[in-house]
Amino acid sequence: MIIRLYHLSIKSNYYYEKLAKENIERKEYLKPVRGEITDVNGKLLAMNQIGFSISIMPHLKSDSERFNKVTDALQETFPDINATVLKKVYKKHSSPYNHKFIKVVDFIPYAEMMKAYTKLSMLPEIKIEAETKRYYPYGKYVAHIVGYTGRSNQKENKKDKVVNIVGKVGKSGLERYYNDVLQGELGYVVNKVTATNRAIEVLERVPPKDNKNITLNIDIELQRMIYEEFAKMKETGVAIVMKVTGEIIAAVSYPAYDPNLFVGGISSKDWKALQEDLAHPFTNKITHGTYPPGSSIKMGMALAFDKTYPGILEHPEYCNGFITIGNSKHKFRCWKHYGHGMVELRKAIRESCDVYFYNKSLKVGIDAMAKQLRSFGLGVKTGVDLPREYNGVIPDKAWKMRRFKQPWYKGETVIASIGQGYDSVTPLQVARYTAMIATSKLVTPRVAKVVDGNLTRPKVKQMHFNPFSLSEIRKGMYDVCNSRKGTAYKAMHKLPIVVAGKTGTSQVTSIPQSTVRRLKESELAYFHRSHAWITTYAPFKDPQFVVTVLVEHGGHGGSTSGPIAAKIYKWLYEHHYFKEGSEKEKK
Repeated sequence: MIIRLYHLSIKSNYYYEKLAKENIERKEYLKPVRGEITDVNGKLLAMNQIGFSISIMPHLKSDSERFNKVTDALQETFPDINATVLKKVYKKHSSPYNHKFIKVVDFIPYAEMMKAYTKLSMLPEIKIEAETKRYYPYGKYVAHIVGYTGRSNQKENKKDKVVNIVGKVGKSGLERYYNDVLQGELGYVVNKVTATNRAIEVLERVPPKDNKNITLNIDIELQRMIYEEFAKMKETGVAIVMKVTGEIIAAVSYPAYDPNLFVGGISSKDWKALQEDLAHPFTNKITHGTYPPGSSIKMGMALAFDKTYPGILEHPEYCNGFITIGNSKHKFRCWKHYGHGMVELRKAIRESCDVYFYNKSLKVGIDAMAKQLRSFGLGVKTGVDLPREYNGVIPDKAWKMRRFKQPWYKGETVIASIGQGYDSVTPLQVARYTAMIATSKLVTPRVAKVVDGNLTRPKVKQMHFNPFSLSEIRKGMYDVCNSRKGTAYKAMHKLPIVVAGKTGTSQVTSIPQSTVRRLKESELAYFHRSHAWITTYAPFKDPQFVVTVLVEHGGHGGSTSGPIAAKIYKWLYEHHYFKEGSEKEKK
């Protein structure tokens, strides 16, 4: 009896006091306006269209004359509204315990609502509230960078109070990565209400914290130019333009999609079309595309050799077109079937001799190679401010045992040394590692420049290499673009600034040992053609920018990816991105 008395007189008092308060006070949350996203020059990439939502008074019977009068008025005013769907939404949320108006129409554009506002506002059963809808003016050009917002699900609603109230959340790209910033913070208003839930007095009002904007390092005009270049060539692939300090000023994954399709909920027809497109427009190839790096890995591989065995790069290798291992007759062939002759480091980079790297790799071993390459940023996440970045793979013995329950073979070390076999990296990893070769600094790439008024600062890790080896590698990259024997000479040597780089041809199918005459890439079926890489930096003596291009199934990097990289450098030069005097630089 004593326990029961305590429960009724003391503990229950708090409960009933709270109920009584809720009967005389009503707290309504004020939704913040989502922050906008602009490019480096202030051009809007993600903005808010102004409009209105429509809600209907609770506790109306769905078959009553009063309810039908409201739905008829809405459908007469806005013919596109589906009355059947509207009634289902209302019925789903209608409850004797719900005293809040039920939202039945998410968004009506401002211009359309203004024509009918006076008429609809006279109906006491209808509540019209200001609403915003996300819009992406540049659509497909920055879809994989900016991303899109969509309706939140139950899991997202439970996780975030703001998302639960707003009903929208960033689903991909920067919209997802910076969602907590962009969405702002809720405000609220506490009203005194009558027994019929009519507000008669404002007791407290706290405005929302909103308009938390983001400015990017991206230049949308460069972004658009690159995208159109891929479209003109009818090629799929990736292009990344990054300052050597980590700021990404363009990153194109082609083809892309229109993010505006997702804002109000994508149709099943449009979704099916995206899923069935063999070019994978929905895949962000910048951070989610993983490819064999091919010969673009050779600079890092040389540094890995030198880190493991200092002085190993001082000794040349003889290339007669292939090597064999032990008593095996299997030939690991160089791309140049009659060989390169005596090859030192600079020539190995310039002419991309495979045998040079085959021989060195057998002396160093896969575990040491993999350890060093990962420290250079390959096969590991870059830390870029984009969501769900992929790792890729730089394999070693332990990785293969975990993955396949099989031992590692020497032949696999050989093919790994030229970026084939199990090797897979993202284009952004290659761009980042190229900046490291140019500056001896491993940076964390950044898309956003200013986040809610705060300037972002890419992280920088100082790397240490043998000065002679690094110098020879850089000279080899210079030769690639500026020497007649260089694999990118044709595309890159006439530019107004001096570029250093490396091409790569990453095979997607193996070549049988019985093949005497290797087919040209153009003679292969499209999906059997190699991916074409070129990764570069410029100017050679004062590195400022990295340009990395991958064309899927494009064949050779110099002839396919090279022209795209060249056009990017011309654009950068014409738009005064390089420091004054860069064009006068010579070897």
